[in-house]
Amino acid sequence: MSKVKVAVIGCGTIANSAHIPSYMNNPDAEIKYFCDIIPERATAAVEKYGCGTAIEDYHVALNDPEIEAISVCTPNRMHSIIAIDALRAGKNVLCEKPAARTYAEALEMQKVQHETGKVLNIGVVNRFNDGVNVIKRIIDSGELGEVYHVYASFRAFRSIPGLGGDFTTKAVAGGGALIDWGVHYLDIVMYCCGDPTPKTVSGETFCKLGKNMKEYVYTGMWAGPPKYNGTYDVDDSVTALVRTAGPVITVHGAWAQNIDENEAYIDFMGDKGGIRLQYGKDFTMYTSKNGALFTSTPKYTSRNHFQTEIDSFVRCVRSGEKLPSHIDYAVVTSKIMQGIYDSAEQHREVVF
Repeated sequence: MSKVKVAVIGCGTIANSAHIPSYMNNPDAEIKYFCDIIPERATAAVEKYGCGTAIEDYHVALNDPEIEAISVCTPNRMHSIIAIDALRAGKNVLCEKPAARTYAEALEMQKVQHETGKVLNIGVVNRFNDGVNVIKRIIDSGELGEVYHVYASFRAFRSIPGLGGDFTTKAVAGGGALIDWGVHYLDIVMYCCGDPTPKTVSGETFCKLGKNMKEYVYTGMWAGPPKYNGTYDVDDSVTALVRTAGPVITVHGAWAQNIDENEAYIDFMGDKGGIRLQYGKDFTMYTSKNGALFTSTPKYTSRNHFQTEIDSFVRCVRSGEKLPSHIDYAVVTSKIMQGIYDSAEQHREVVF
């Protein structure tokens, strides 16, 4: 069988650190196009990886009948536009997270996926993380009992990315800390708990520390350097309470806080046991048995989850199987995030 020919749209950080190397490692995939509106990036990718053609207009790839799959690795503003164009051109799509800037855009992506029947997966890569899947199996088995509350904390000390750039411009990104970091944490919770239906949301977002950009003091800035003539109108911190048909979810996140502590964990609290997942690392399980308390850190094989995600995408292009990252699941996280933003703007609880 011939290889799945792929076009990578957007040749920035996530493409070079995850998508492109993973396609290169997959024996069933071949990158035919590297596309970027900054032509030097696309050309650099061709030279670095020794394959493909550099293009500036993604429609070139969409008009090529050989292309079966598209990876969308652009800023959030273009996610829905490119994904919808690609689906209507008969291509299968893996779109980086978040699905879109808003719930309405994500819903339109889902609608077109249903109309075309082509694959549309979202880059919620933690659904392919081995540790996360062990936790899901533990919860599904009933070992924790009723998981009634999940607490997610993603907090950093003055870590705003690319101040004044795409990440901090609402018109481009759709939001800040919540939509950039929080999407991963919320998605892990939803996945491990069986994608429960959200009922209500109450939240607040804060745009405080980076607002006066020239006075923002920091030690490092990924996606930098600062662009002081740019825009900063997104949330640098968020807090929310989400009620679902399953557990209550509490969220506390910050790109930037005036507390020099970094927290990146999720607590799954059940009536028979609990789990703390250190984001991107191992997890610890707490249970009781025979009148004693037990603490354990399970050991398991941990593969590169980006590679597993790409391998699964390439496979499903041919098999048609529905992956855990399908838009039908990812759109629910978009709904929750939109609810948090709406609640913060209206200063009241949002009922779905």
